[in-house]
Amino acid sequence: MSTVTTRTLPQSGADPNAARTVDPVKLFNRLCATCLTLFALIWLVPFVWALVTSLRPDGSITQHPTSLFGGGWSLHAYRYAWDNYPIGSWYLNSLVISALSVLFTVVLCSMAAFALAFLRFRGRAAILALVTAGLMVPSEALVLPQFIEYRAFHLLGTYWALVLPSAVAPVSVFVFHAFFRGIPRPLIEAARIDGASWWRVYTTVAMPICRPAAATVAILTFITSWNAFLWPLLVLNQTKSQTIPVGLASLVNPSNIQYAEVMASSVLGFLPLVAVFLIFQRQIVQGIATTGIR
Repeated sequence: MSTVTTRTLPQSGADPNAARTVDPVKLFNRLCATCLTLFALIWLVPFVWALVTSLRPDGSITQHPTSLFGGGWSLHAYRYAWDNYPIGSWYLNSLVISALSVLFTVVLCSMAAFALAFLRFRGRAAILALVTAGLMVPSEALVLPQFIEYRAFHLLGTYWALVLPSAVAPVSVFVFHAFFRGIPRPLIEAARIDGASWWRVYTTVAMPICRPAAATVAILTFITSWNAFLWPLLVLNQTKSQTIPVGLASLVNPSNIQYAEVMASSVLGFLPLVAVFLIFQRQIVQGIATTGIR
């Protein structure tokens, strides 16, 4: 006995694309990629423009400011800026201040966050509320009190006047606290049952686990300290003791602006930050993502 199979043919008037459905996930991914590309271009255009302008002569920049290749390219602006200004000293000052800020911030803020996350003591909730409230206080509002305080301790004109204010950043305490709260409590209790002190728990259990958070705080502190302008401008009064942002601002002469030299100095100023971000971008993304999820 034979069986007959029939196939239903599509109607001639039906739309052949009607069966096709748009994948919302692919559509969302394409939209995100487009937005990221646009934002990347918005951020990269000023950098490229500064780099190209720093390689052009001043006369060509004045006559044809929008031309990329007018007048040729040369490294004269970089040689002039390096030979006539103490950029090397500014680099060293910024590097030392940023490195010390990173060291003190990671150590002190992680210890404070560990105490707020695991220790039980009177006034813990009030201290945590004060740390959270510190996130809403603008840094400009603390300039005058800090200036009076450091002048009383005779710290003006020294590196410590720039290192100590960043060593107790509320945002760093908040990041470490959020990460410590994600550590399983039984892990800490097991270490305590084995006889480990709180200091040993902090150094051998908590800190190795929160390496992504420590890397994020370290990199963001380095960038913030490197880019600081207002506070170093107030406390550093000697030219050779200035940092890169303050020193670059002194190069701008309102009566005779040398565009190539200014742009060359700006490129020399932000190249270390670009290098730091390119080297540690994986740690930055991992730390921010892990802290945000937890």
